[in-house]
Amino acid sequence: MSSEDNLLPLIVEPARLAEQLDAPQLLIIDVPLKAESYDEGHVPGAVFLDHRRLMAGSGDVPNDVPDEAALSELFSSLGLTRDTHVVAYDDEGGGWAGRLLWTLELIGHTRYSYLNGGIRAWRADGLETSREPSLPHPSDYQAEIRHPEALITRDELLERLDDRTLAVWDARSPEEYRGEKGQNRRLGHIPGAVNLEWTRAMDPERGLRIRDYAELVTELEALGLTPDMEVATHCQSHHRSGFTWLVGKALGFEHMRGYAGSWKEWGNRDDTPVETP
Repeated sequence: MSSEDNLLPLIVEPARLAEQLDAPQLLIIDVPLKAESYDEGHVPGAVFLDHRRLMAGSGDVPNDVPDEAALSELFSSLGLTRDTHVVAYDDEGGGWAGRLLWTLELIGHTRYSYLNGGIRAWRADGLETSREPSLPHPSDYQAEIRHPEALITRDELLERLDDRTLAVWDARSPEEYRGEKGQNRRLGHIPGAVNLEWTRAMDPERGLRIRDYAELVTELEALGLTPDMEVATHCQSHHRSGFTWLVGKALGFEHMRGYAGSWKEWGNRDDTPVETP
């Protein structure tokens, strides 16, 4: 589906969304890090989503993608239909909103946008908020993994560690990347991965909106990440890297992929190579 078919652009500014709040095909989803953020005031009409529902929640890799049955239940409960245009946002600059949009990409639902800066930018712009919960109208949505290329697995990463057409963007902190910090069996980073912490792509002076695109592209190119490359991004649980996946899409990177297992999987195995400075 081309972007022209969509109600809103991939990255939508608060003022633009405010003009479209009454559009019948719009589904605004607030997926905050802290649930109380929704109660303190949300975009009028937004429904609440517990971010934990975006992960499998059990097994060796609890942060992995839920199965298709769980995804069908999730998106049916939110009232998603094939014609729905989703606008996602959160309270922390785009991590969980990005994970939600990445999940929509996986199931082939490409009518989606990110509210630039989330509720922080919305409030900073003085736009109206609501404390009244908005209840979704359940649907019968059958989710299938239609775009598996949005995902990269541990096995594929292992096979392609020496592939120069694939780059790995580690969105964790520099301390985690260097192996100085972490709760995993093994600390460090995927061999060859480059590090740009997710918050470095946000502008704290502008309500956590995505930073100037030209500056970001220059920084990423200096790290060896260019828009023509395949870029796999990860963090500890594919939460922070939900945002970096989204940033890459916004910057025109054509082949952004998310590693759902992230360091929670890679750093807790014995058969995955680990690099430290």
